[in-house]
Amino acid sequence: MTVLRIDSSAKEEGSVTQKLLDQIEARIGPADMRRDLGGVAVPQIGGTWLAANFTPPEERTPQHRETLALSDELIAELRAADTILIGLPVYNFSIPGSLKAWIDLVARAGETFRYTEDGPIGLLENKRVIVAYASAGTGFGSEIDHASPYLRHILGFMGITDVTFVYADQQNMKGDEAIETARSQIEELAQAA
Repeated sequence: MTVLRIDSSAKEEGSVTQKLLDQIEARIGPADMRRDLGGVAVPQIGGTWLAANFTPPEERTPQHRETLALSDELIAELRAADTILIGLPVYNFSIPGSLKAWIDLVARAGETFRYTEDGPIGLLENKRVIVAYASAGTGFGSEIDHASPYLRHILGFMGITDVTFVYADQQNMKGDEAIETARSQIEELAQAA
């Protein structure tokens, strides 16, 4: 099993999602590949990137290929992984900007999904994702949780439908109980594996 770990917390220390991912790794095995999106800024897509991306591959210039190099590398990591661990701290009811930038680089027509007459089809099948979700006040799955539904949708759009959330939500209200709930969920994951 090849494991890819993606951290997206802006915190350098004390991140709940990082601690939860550490615990998940301790149960399922260490990550073979790691991306710290909070520690190393992922560029946002812009006009130059869009021009390169929408140029047919056989017509791309060396500059186009250079512009898409990081995107290609991130997609290669996704393709190589059997299990993907994602740290999802909730910022202002949604995903961190760093994780959105990563998604924009990997959600590419012809690479991770394709369009057909019947609609889009995801190309990243037979993968498992475990998401470590943490929030101060947003309830997991509540009407103000715009993070988990979006992440589940975009992963499914790319063909990844086996998605499990481990959540330590509403920590400002639940306190240590939120962390204990997540730990119990991690233990259940380990037993099911």
